[in-house]
Amino acid sequence: MPTTLKEFESVWPQLVEDLTAHCKQYGLPTNALEWYEKSLNANTVGGKCNRGMSVVDTTAILLEHPLSKDEYFKSATLGWMIELLQAFFLVSDDIMDSSKTRRGQPCWYLQPNVGMIAINDSFMLEAAIYLLLKKYFRQHKSYIDIVELFQEVTFQTELGQTCDLLTAPEDHVDLTNFSMDKYTFIVIFKTAYYSFYLPVALALHNAGFASEKNLQTAKDILIPMGEYFQVQDDYLDNFGAPETIGKIGTDIMDNKCSWLVNQALKVATPEQREVLDSNYGKKDKDCEAKVKQVYDDMGLEQIYKDYEEKRVGELRTMIDNIDESEGLKKEVFEEFLRKIYKRSK
Repeated sequence: MPTTLKEFESVWPQLVEDLTAHCKQYGLPTNALEWYEKSLNANTVGGKCNRGMSVVDTTAILLEHPLSKDEYFKSATLGWMIELLQAFFLVSDDIMDSSKTRRGQPCWYLQPNVGMIAINDSFMLEAAIYLLLKKYFRQHKSYIDIVELFQEVTFQTELGQTCDLLTAPEDHVDLTNFSMDKYTFIVIFKTAYYSFYLPVALALHNAGFASEKNLQTAKDILIPMGEYFQVQDDYLDNFGAPETIGKIGTDIMDNKCSWLVNQALKVATPEQREVLDSNYGKKDKDCEAKVKQVYDDMGLEQIYKDYEEKRVGELRTMIDNIDESEGLKKEVFEEFLRKIYKRSK
């Protein structure tokens, strides 16, 4: 049985206790200690936790038995480290993007008395990963591999963010900056590594099946799957029903280097290109509507559906060809794909 959010969240209070206990040994003043605890809870809890729970579920599939209490705790702790990494990214990302809300609340930096203290808070969310790793995994044979994995994936995600910020600044629209090559780099490095590869790589290390071959197979399948997931996200931003996806799409107004605009740029007539250049990235509903009309005229919805079937077919072939002799299981990847294929939110 896949883990539930409630089960996964039941591990979190112990981790907060571990982190605050670590701070107490330094004699950290009470107001700063309470601030850190508040930041941990406000920024790490409250999401869907799909990345973190994937570590638990993948570990259980690899070990082929229901997890013991200790196995569950350890795998969930690794999962919460991904959630801390995500929290570190989101707190800083919201400042960079001047975002207003996150998970239905004002962004952390916009909450009372926070402001730019949020930058330091984001560093402390990242540091928490390595404190917890040391406490619970220092004796694990893959300890240093897990430390290096987190460092590498963090850097990869930051490279993706760099490319995104330079390619599509919100206040300077220049569609000549966009290209499918840049788009692919951004989504693979900014999303696919930490959202898809990292949970499975951690589970492989945790379960003792992290051979070079298994890690490479996981990467070969999960990176294109993560790219597909982001393309899907871009498609839903424009063509998804807001009541289903839970938000109103803003990619066009926000000058996002999205899959849709890159597909449009590839096939645009001179007239359509003029419409895109004049209206993309403007905080104006009428301009947005003109871009959406160009997307409809080009048949981008069908182009996406053709892409989806082709990509999912390729992924299924790769999954079918997995060699399970070193402990890797096809079910891990089938489960990831099942969750995202033809999703509507």
